[in-house]
Amino acid sequence: MLIKVDLSSGAPLYEQVAASVRADIVAGRVSPGDRLPSARELAEALEINLHTVLRAYQQLRDERLIDLRRGRGAVISASAAPLAELSQDISALVGRAAALGLSPATLAALIKETAV
Repeated sequence: MLIKVDLSSGAPLYEQVAASVRADIVAGRVSPGDRLPSARELAEALEINLHTVLRAYQQLRDERLIDLRRGRGAVISASAAPLAELSQDISALVGRAAALGLSPATLAALIKETAV
């Protein structure tokens, strides 16, 4: 697992950390039960503030993608398993939209309208 952040990006660092973990879950690079680096280790490795990592981990916990347990740290939760399957469905949808000539922006707008 390689968590990356771009210090020159306009996106908040905690969002970048959370997005990187999400991407690893979707790609199948991490599975339920796998441990993430401790917040302190990750903050030191990325050279960012500890509270930034904690905020990312809390966001992932709120999304039910990780479990935070004292003494065990951050662990990929069982509820994260369907993300890999969903990723396949999304790829198929994007491919179908492209075949129909829809732009990614149009597809995103359709999904947003459907989700409301």
